[in-house]
Amino acid sequence: MIIAVSVALWIRRKRRAGAEPSAARLAAAGWLPPERQNTARAFADPEADAIEAALVRGDWEPAARALDVTGHDWERRSALVGIIAHAAAQDDAWLRDWETARPGDPGAAIVKAEARIIVAWEVRGTAWAKDTTAEQFMGFHRVLEEARDDLDRALALAAPEDPTPYIARIPLYKATGASHDMMRELWAEITSRAPYHFDAHLSALSYWYPRWCGSEELVGEFAWGAARTAPPGNLMTMLPLQHWHDHLDADAPDVAFRSVHLTAMVDAALMDVAACRPDHPRLPAARHLLAYILTKQERYAEAVEQFRRVDGHVAAVPWTYYPTKEAVAFCLYRDAAIVGSGALRKGR
Repeated sequence: MIIAVSVALWIRRKRRAGAEPSAARLAAAGWLPPERQNTARAFADPEADAIEAALVRGDWEPAARALDVTGHDWERRSALVGIIAHAAAQDDAWLRDWETARPGDPGAAIVKAEARIIVAWEVRGTAWAKDTTAEQFMGFHRVLEEARDDLDRALALAAPEDPTPYIARIPLYKATGASHDMMRELWAEITSRAPYHFDAHLSALSYWYPRWCGSEELVGEFAWGAARTAPPGNLMTMLPLQHWHDHLDADAPDVAFRSVHLTAMVDAALMDVAACRPDHPRLPAARHLLAYILTKQERYAEAVEQFRRVDGHVAAVPWTYYPTKEAVAFCLYRDAAIVGSGALRKGR
C-alpha cells in the first residue's frame, strides 16, 4: 500500500511537470497501451507460450521435449521448469500422464518437485508470519515434507552435472529455516555446477534476508560478493539493486534515487546488461527494474531504451507489486520516461 501511494504521488508530480503523451502519438511511435501488455510473462517466449497452450490441452510432450534439449543451458532449463511447474501447480493431470508414459524421467521429476513447493507457498500465502494462520502453517509444512521427498527423487534422477534439483531446494531451506551451514553446503553444490546461475542467486538472496534466515550484513555480503566477482554478462550486479529495491525503495525519497551509491550500482548493472547474451531468460527482468530506477533517477533517455526492449510484457518487479494493475503501473512510468526524454517531440 505504501508503495502504491508513493507511485501515485510521483506520477502526479511528473504529469504536472510535462504534457502527458496521447494514446495516438504513443501508438504511432510503436508503444503499446495497457490493454495490450502481457501480464503473465516478463518477456516474449514463443516456445513457452506453445508449451503452456499444449498443457492446457493435456499434452505434456512439448514440455518434455523442451526440457530434453536444454542441454547444459541451466538458466534456460530453470526458466522452463518454473513455467511448467506453475502450470502443474494448477492442474497436474497431464503430469501424472507424463510420469506414467516415461517412468524415471528427470524432467517430470523436477517439475513435480517444484510444483509441490509452489503449492506449499500458495497454501501459506505471502503475509508476514504474524498474519498467517496456524492452519496455513500446518498445510504449508505438510506440503513441504512431501516436496522434500520429491526433491530427493529429482536429484537421484538428474544428470550429475545438473544444478536444477539443488537450486529447487533453496525455497525449502528458506521455508524450514535451514541452518547457515546447510545452506552453504547446498550453495557449494550449486556453484560447483553453475557458478553464475542468476535464478539460483536470486533465490539464495531471499534466504539471506533478515525476514527469513539471515541478516542485513549477510544479505549484503552475498549480493555484493556475487556482483564484484562475476564476469560481466551474468547479471550479478542486479543483486544489490534487487536488495536496495526490496528494502529501501518503499520509503526512499526521490533524492535517494539520485545518490552516488545507487547511481554507481545502476551504471554497473547497465554494463552487465549490455554484456549479457540476448537470450538470457532473466535479462528482461533486469531491464524492467532498471527502467523503473532510471525513470526515478530522471535518466529518461536511458530508461526509454530499457522500456523499448520489454514493452508488451510486464510480469516483472516492480510492476508485480501492483496486482491487477501491473500494466497500468508499467505504462505510467514508461510514459513519464518518454515525456522526460523528449522521444515524442516533432522530428524525434
